[in-house]
Amino acid sequence: MNLQPERILAIGDVHGCAQALTALLDAIQPGADDVVVTIGDYVDRGPDSKGVIEQLIELQDRTHLVPLMGNHELMMLRGLEASSELGYWLQFGGRETVDSYGGKIANIPEEHVEFLDRCYDYYETADHFFVHANYQFDAPLNDQRELVRFWTHLEEIPPPHDSGKIAVVGHTPQATGEVLDCGHVICVDTCCFGGGWLTALDVKSGKTWQADLAGKMRVAD
Repeated sequence: MNLQPERILAIGDVHGCAQALTALLDAIQPGADDVVVTIGDYVDRGPDSKGVIEQLIELQDRTHLVPLMGNHELMMLRGLEASSELGYWLQFGGRETVDSYGGKIANIPEEHVEFLDRCYDYYETADHFFVHANYQFDAPLNDQRELVRFWTHLEEIPPPHDSGKIAVVGHTPQATGEVLDCGHVICVDTCCFGGGWLTALDVKSGKTWQADLAGKMRVAD
């Protein structure tokens, strides 16, 4: 990995919006000198979770991909592992994921399950850290509670983390379709599956790219 990447690109919650992800990747053209941090929630709710995971697996050959774990990946993995958890996952978007695999759980390739199982809890650079949902400001990044890391919405903006780094998160859908930038916290979940946009943010330059469910682009400088 290049220790000084050309770009550090954060992509918000995809939620099965494969066409939006295709359009974003076509627009930003991530290369070997870039780091792409996907914030989690690749599956559920949207129409093509299978297509999203296929793209992410292929993307690993083009750039330095850092896929984070989201709460929907947790639900999926636990649902596939234990029948007692399956109904919960299916109730909260899992049915759409299974439908994208032809309606049968048995059709989900082991390669896809392994990819999700290898996702990271968090990622940090010199100036930023990336986590799916939220953080405890006074706890080390490697010692955050699961409830906070994966499930807690930004109902209240937490204080800056003790590390002094800027937090980049998803999970809390921004109904406006705009990135939420509070200075020390940036939320890039702009609710693509719900009629908003899928967002990619270059955290070094502040440039954003956005695509809707059908893959229509809008670009903001």
